[in-house]
Amino acid sequence: MLFGKKKRRIQRILVVEDEPLVAFDAEHLLADSGFEIVATTDLVSEGLAAVNSDAPIDLVLVDVSLSDGSGIDVARAARQRGIPVMFVTGACPEGARELAVGCLAKPYPQRDLLAAIEALETLLDGKTPRKLPTSFSLFAKLA
Repeated sequence: MLFGKKKRRIQRILVVEDEPLVAFDAEHLLADSGFEIVATTDLVSEGLAAVNSDAPIDLVLVDVSLSDGSGIDVARAARQRGIPVMFVTGACPEGARELAVGCLAKPYPQRDLLAAIEALETLLDGKTPRKLPTSFSLFAKLA
């Protein structure tokens, strides 16, 4: 099909976020946009369990400050398994470039989350994204 929709490289997403409204909004926005939510959790321990499970995950969206520790631990585990990570946080952590493909600053408009994921897909395709949301920092190389 000449003008068919491009197959997504990112389909299955793990959301690790301890702010209930942010988690709820992200989960529903992503599901309504055709993404599969592998899990939504608010704990480092559950995020680690999901990353280390056999469930296929294409992207981890993780907040840094979680009630039981740091989302950086989830990012580190995901990176070791070759799963791309996007920090979704108020302040991008030091060393984020070594662990993640990008950082989306909260608060953000919903369209910025979708645009950031689209930019990551473009990067995964080996291309340079044309325009990035203002609340998103895309790191030059894949984590």
